[in-house]
Amino acid sequence: MTRPLVTILDDEPEIRTLLAEVLEEAGFDTLSFGRARAFEAALATHTPDVCLVDLSLPDTDGLTLVHRLALEQGAIVIIISGRAQVQDRVTGLELGADDYIIKPFDPAEVVARIRARLRSTKPASQSGNVATFNGWKAHFDRYTLEDDTGVETPFSHAEGEVLRLFLDAPKRLISRAQMQTSLGGVASESFDRAMDVRISRLRTKLREDPKNPQLIKTIYGAGYIFLGDVTWT
Repeated sequence: MTRPLVTILDDEPEIRTLLAEVLEEAGFDTLSFGRARAFEAALATHTPDVCLVDLSLPDTDGLTLVHRLALEQGAIVIIISGRAQVQDRVTGLELGADDYIIKPFDPAEVVARIRARLRSTKPASQSGNVATFNGWKAHFDRYTLEDDTGVETPFSHAEGEVLRLFLDAPKRLISRAQMQTSLGGVASESFDRAMDVRISRLRTKLREDPKNPQLIKTIYGAGYIFLGDVTWT
C-alpha cells in the first residue's frame, strides 16, 4: 500500500527534522525544504498528498504560495505558523488552506490533523470522481467545474471539500456543526468565516445570483441546502 507523501516547507531545520521523523514513524513519506524555490521545483516531479507550509519564508510570501498551491496542486494545504492572530488564521483559510496549526505545536496533533484531512478527502462509497448536476460537471480528479459548453473553472482543494459535502447530500440540510465535523475544523470565528468565503466562491464559479442563489441555499440560523439533482460517475 502506497504511503501518503507529505511535503514540509519550513526554514527552521529543527522543525523540518522533527516533523519528518514523526510523520515517517506514523506511516507517511516526507520531503523537506527550507526554501520555496526548491519546494516548487520538486512539485514538477512529485505529487504530494499534503503540503505543510510555514508562512514566514525567506524567499517568498507564504500566503501567496498557499493560495497558488490550493488552486494548482489539488493537495491538502496545512499552514504551520507562529502567527497566532485570528486575522492571520482567517486570511490563510480564506486563501484556500485546509487547516492552520500554530507554533509551538504538539507533533501528535499534526499527525492527527493530517489523518483527519486525508479521511475527509476519501470519496463516499456510493460516489465516483465526477458529479453531474444542473448543466455542470464537477471533476474531483482534477479539481475543475465544467459547464455545458465544456469550459472548465478550477476550484481549490478546500472549496472541493465543501462542494463534495453538498453533492454527497443533495436536498438535505447541512448545519454548521455537520460541516465542522465532516471537514475536521475547529469551531471558531475563523472557521465560520472561511466556510462563508468558500461557499461564496463556489457560488461565483457556479454563476449563481448572489442575491438569489438557486443551487446552494442559505437557511438562516440552520445551515445550507444544495438543491441540485446529482448523479455520480
